[in-house]
Amino acid sequence: MLYNNSKKYFAIAMAIVMLSGISLFCFAGQTQAEGPQGPARAQASKRGQLQGQKQTQTPYSKPAPAQNFGREQGISGKRAPAPQHNNYVDSRYQHNRSYPAHGQSFRTLPRDHRVVTHDHSRYYYSNGAWYRPYRGRYVVVTPPFGLIVPFLPLFYTTIWIHGSPYYYANDTYYTQAEEGYVVVEPPQDDASQTPPPTDDSTESKLFIYPRKGQSEAQQANDRYECHKCSVGQTNYDPTDISGIPADQIMQKRSDYQRAMAACLDARGYTAK
Repeated sequence: MLYNNSKKYFAIAMAIVMLSGISLFCFAGQTQAEGPQGPARAQASKRGQLQGQKQTQTPYSKPAPAQNFGREQGISGKRAPAPQHNNYVDSRYQHNRSYPAHGQSFRTLPRDHRVVTHDHSRYYYSNGAWYRPYRGRYVVVTPPFGLIVPFLPLFYTTIWIHGSPYYYANDTYYTQAEEGYVVVEPPQDDASQTPPPTDDSTESKLFIYPRKGQSEAQQANDRYECHKCSVGQTNYDPTDISGIPADQIMQKRSDYQRAMAACLDARGYTAK
């Protein structure tokens, strides 16, 4: 039995010796392949590969924002220019007011426009300019002769022909009518901006200031309605003084102006 155990221990020892020899042989082969500086060189090579990869990578940059090619931009990306409208200055009779040129068209009307019907046709008025619909747009026109309006433009120039007043604005002449004012043909005779002598000595214009920011259309409407009311109260119309004795004109005009000032003050104006 002792003999058998000895053989067993001897076999185990021989196996351990053989495994140790194989391990030493493999380690020596790896060291010889790498050289004396094998592990360090391998690590350096690995670091070089990583650095090379970093150098070949391009730095990140934020992409440029895409251009907005909306409705207001053209093919080049620039904003399309706004449509231009032509105006002209009417300097006749020293009127010196700016209006849209006749013949040009607009897609929409000014908000404060007013409607006037003549010969079954509709015309639109705003700030001294007249419009007429045409093919879905509104064309600036001269109003036809005979068109009657209940108001005068807010800014107008009074001219005199043979002692009769004409009212001028934007190449259009108006005269007094029963229903208001009528558009008439341009007078053929020489016009004067100086009123007749009987009216010149009594002429005193009212300065009217809108305290509530009324629009030009509202001012024209209020002034016309106050004019009608004042004429009814005083029996005096400054646009038609025919038949009034010269010695009564001054008093009647003074009464008329007081009535006008009171009416305009009640509507939110300062009249002096």
